[in-house]
Amino acid sequence: MPAIQIRPAIESDIPSLVAFDHSYTSDHVWQMELRAGNGEIAVRFREVRLPHSVRVEYPHSPKDLALDWKTRTGLLVAVLEGQPVGYVSLMQNVVPFATWINDLVVALRLRRKGIGSALMLAAQEWASTRPESRRLVVEVQPKNHPAVSLVQKLGFDFCGYNDHYFANHDLAIFFSKWV
Repeated sequence: MPAIQIRPAIESDIPSLVAFDHSYTSDHVWQMELRAGNGEIAVRFREVRLPHSVRVEYPHSPKDLALDWKTRTGLLVAVLEGQPVGYVSLMQNVVPFATWINDLVVALRLRRKGIGSALMLAAQEWASTRPESRRLVVEVQPKNHPAVSLVQKLGFDFCGYNDHYFANHDLAIFFSKWV
């Protein structure tokens, strides 16, 4: 495969990025178990294999990208042979001293070819050049096993969750890495 170029987004990229199939397929889910009693609360996540693969809709509307891409702190695009093939969205000031990744999308036909890893490494490099950023935080649906596997492979650690986080009321799990 030819070399992937990672660069900041330009306006002409946006229609291609919005048109990507943002859904994903998963064979696993991170299942949450909550226990409360005796003056303590315990939360446990465990990876569970699903009986069959499921197709999951992306938790953010791709159309929002067309409306607010200029308000994001950073939007990096992966380009292959002159065409956008993926992107990562970066936000600062979500939490102190962190860069927040709320979108990582790769064109369906090119998934599992290293483009997501290249985007994540570029995001890490981007964040490391910002004095107000000491950590990179990624939000993920617990059904998004491909993304969970990717961030863990890249050295991110589980750092929390938020129930009813996404518009579809799915919870989010968060992974972070010091930059």
